[in-house]
Amino acid sequence: MTELHDHRSASRGYPPPELIESASISAYAESVFGHLRRADQRRWAAAYVLGLLTTPGRKSARRLADQLRVGATAAQSLHQFANASPWDWTPARHELLRLAEQRTHVRAWTVGVALLPKRGNHSCGVHQHFVRSTGRTVNCQVGIGLFLSSDTAHIPVDWRLRLPGKWLDDDELRVRTRIPDDVLHRTPAEHVLHLVDSLALVSGRARVPVVADTSHHPTSGARLATELTARGWDSVIAVPHGLRVVPEGQRLVARNAPDGVLTAGRLLELLSPKGGTATAPWLGSTPTPRADRLVSALVRLPGRRGLSPGVYRVFARRPAGAPGVGRVWLTSLVRPPLPELLPLVRAQSGTTAALADLTENYGPRDFEGRSYPGWHHHMTLASAAYAYRPLMGGAAAAEAADGAGARRYAG
Repeated sequence: MTELHDHRSASRGYPPPELIESASISAYAESVFGHLRRADQRRWAAAYVLGLLTTPGRKSARRLADQLRVGATAAQSLHQFANASPWDWTPARHELLRLAEQRTHVRAWTVGVALLPKRGNHSCGVHQHFVRSTGRTVNCQVGIGLFLSSDTAHIPVDWRLRLPGKWLDDDELRVRTRIPDDVLHRTPAEHVLHLVDSLALVSGRARVPVVADTSHHPTSGARLATELTARGWDSVIAVPHGLRVVPEGQRLVARNAPDGVLTAGRLLELLSPKGGTATAPWLGSTPTPRADRLVSALVRLPGRRGLSPGVYRVFARRPAGAPGVGRVWLTSLVRPPLPELLPLVRAQSGTTAALADLTENYGPRDFEGRSYPGWHHHMTLASAAYAYRPLMGGAAAAEAADGAGARRYAG
């Protein structure tokens, strides 16, 4: 029956599934990398994306070439295309943004931090990075990515590479790794703001909240929130329990804060015995006989020049039958009911899972190039590969493949 079915499909003009997949990848790559001026660059871009999608295990240039079976020199050509070829990655990222806005219902712009371990010290940006969640120091590159998040997909659309001082202050290192003169030192919060500012110029949709996790950074969350507010963006940001806040009209806690300032965690703990908003299990946690609750308070943020001009809300989960509160979130969204904020919290959790999948299975960890442009090229190609199935699945992939035919990716 299988052979008969395949024969009938072919006789009706339907290509086999593997050809549809290959053709749709080719059409998709042509869309994302169509700005490349040379036909050979566009072919190598399509080959690279196809290799990332189909090569099992480690995604080195040689393994991609072996999977593609496109000639003895293919590995060198793939490496050259990613690490040394002088092409602009920005238009490709803008096309990923356009496709994500066109084909998904974007709920939030979310931030993900990619830790990419390296054995040596020659790759651009590599440094010793302390990971607070594990208490360990790793030798790695750190990429900060902006994702467009819907209820079903989290699409990486732009990246920044963190560069510690030694990479920016050493002229020889800058020349060797081709770091542009206009790349300057930025804090993590400044990288996020730069990402938001850059993509806001080309986005074709209404603004959605920016969601980020700064719970391991003592001051980044407050600064990020106030800067986004000044730019007209709403935000939902995970912050440390120790974030200093000034309760807005909370007489209940006045005796606990003689100077008017409390930590966010302490404020919510003081309020939690008074109840809160009953909610469904938080982020898929196991249901309990007593419902988890959300507790929140309106606050202002203290700073060097007094209080922030805006009122914010801090909120957290109060687990049923457990002391204290869970992760604390700071948001400029003070009017919506608390349960309406949970999909934005889940968006950050979904982005974290997507980032783990991207880095483990689509090549970011496996890049062997050492240059600054090479890193950005590879992250763009990996992002395009990761985004292929959520953006081109089902009818979209069939439409893109229609008429594309089999192509020779490189020669």
